[in-house]
Amino acid sequence: MRIRIVDAFTDRPFSGNPAGVLLLDTDAFPDDGWLQNVALEVNHAETAFAHPLPGSGDADWALRWFTPVAEVALCGHATLATAHVLHTTGAHEGPVRFATRSGVLVAAPAEDGSVTLDFPTAPLTPLTLPEGFAETLGAEPLTAFDTGPHVGDLLVEVADERTVHALRPDLKTLGAHSARGVIATARAENPSLGYDFVSRCFFPNIGIDEDPVTGSAHTALAPYWSERLGRTALTGLQASPRSGRIRTELCGERTLLGGRAVTVIEGELLSAALPGATTPSRGGPTG
Repeated sequence: MRIRIVDAFTDRPFSGNPAGVLLLDTDAFPDDGWLQNVALEVNHAETAFAHPLPGSGDADWALRWFTPVAEVALCGHATLATAHVLHTTGAHEGPVRFATRSGVLVAAPAEDGSVTLDFPTAPLTPLTLPEGFAETLGAEPLTAFDTGPHVGDLLVEVADERTVHALRPDLKTLGAHSARGVIATARAENPSLGYDFVSRCFFPNIGIDEDPVTGSAHTALAPYWSERLGRTALTGLQASPRSGRIRTELCGERTLLGGRAVTVIEGELLSAALPGATTPSRGGPTG
């Protein structure tokens, strides 16, 4: 079984957000425990698993995403990575429809190698933050919003781009404020550099202290900044150490996310690691 590591929302290796991608040749997913073990072994923010569906349905492939510790309901970069693998290997031609926990998601490749994802727009509900949150985040928020069940984050705007770059949150207590984590954002200080807003994403509840580049978060960032900047088409910079840019276009209840991806590692799961093989129990001696 082939396994690939793909850097998403970037056009060069060792930047953007890495994802594991496994294209399964079965008509159903293996046991959840096996999927989680593979994701833990890959140990990137997400590992995507996909298998083909009958051609007469509403979707072409079934798709699931796992962090090293949990399954998630929505993931942008691993969806982009999967679409990239399907397109570059010839496993699927043209737009691909994925059946997921967040409904059918479409990924459309372009001739220049970029991919556009069609995702549900996150609903934004204003929140009043509890006392002490600013100390937990490391900055005073200007606004705060819940991003709904599919994203599951707290979205906060801070004073400026420099504040976003300087954040050093208390991750032990940050996770108490949302289901997945916190998106911190600010307007770009210099839009001539090619981006309109900046963000960072902290997801301690699913085992990711800081996510390098988060597609799903931009389904909340797109409506937030489109309203404030008066434009439906924007570009976001996620200012993690690996960094990456995401093109966004707000289309009402849907948000388009655009970017590139590059495969950096390709290998094979050996027979001892395949579904149904005997898996040693955890907790034994380690070397």
